[in-house]
Amino acid sequence: MAGHSKWANIQHRKGRQDEKRGKIWTRIIREITVAARAGGPDLSANPRLRLAIEKAKAANMPADRIKYNVDKASGNLDGVSYEEIRYEGYGIGGAAIMIDTMTDNKVRTVAEVRHAFSKYGGNMGTDGSVSFQFKHCGLFLFAPGTSEDKLMEVALEAGADDVVSGEDGSIEVLSSPAAYEGVKAALEAAGLVPELSEVTMRADNTIELTGEDAVRMQKLLDVLEDLDDTQEVYHNASLGE
Repeated sequence: MAGHSKWANIQHRKGRQDEKRGKIWTRIIREITVAARAGGPDLSANPRLRLAIEKAKAANMPADRIKYNVDKASGNLDGVSYEEIRYEGYGIGGAAIMIDTMTDNKVRTVAEVRHAFSKYGGNMGTDGSVSFQFKHCGLFLFAPGTSEDKLMEVALEAGADDVVSGEDGSIEVLSSPAAYEGVKAALEAAGLVPELSEVTMRADNTIELTGEDAVRMQKLLDVLEDLDDTQEVYHNASLGE
């Protein structure tokens, strides 16, 4: 069933992100800035900055642009100071939504997030209202047809926490955020290259939405993702046809 297909949902999400490629660099630069200011420019001692730069390279950001932003942030040059804020709420059918933002004006940001929820059928919640439904983890998604036995052997040996098979044949490898880089390196060394790998907030359970509800939920997610201060949007909706 389309609604139960994690693979289809991930591919759909990637397609929509590709359509919005113009905003990707802006978000990555914010992440590099915050990571470098918080942990310094030394990649060996700053895993968050390593992940941010990995995202930048995957988005084809030039190396000199990456270096400039690391130097600017770690050198404490004059510039905008960003604050990280997470907002939580409910979408169509009570689906859980979390929005991670980086902002230089939290009054503006909270107003925009609240407006998006109210205009497009959701409800903004309080801190902690839905976050308990998500787990902070490293996630690697493999296409249907990948050898589960080989994947399990390599992943668990490298420190992964679990290997989960989906109803659609896709396979997820889950790790702690701290183990993410080691697991990724081991998988790739074994020739097991995931279609998607990220440190994310993974929903413990999903709510299936179909028809008009799925359309309305996608509209709400699109609006939230398009807000200038949004970095990531997480939710537990499975959007069927």
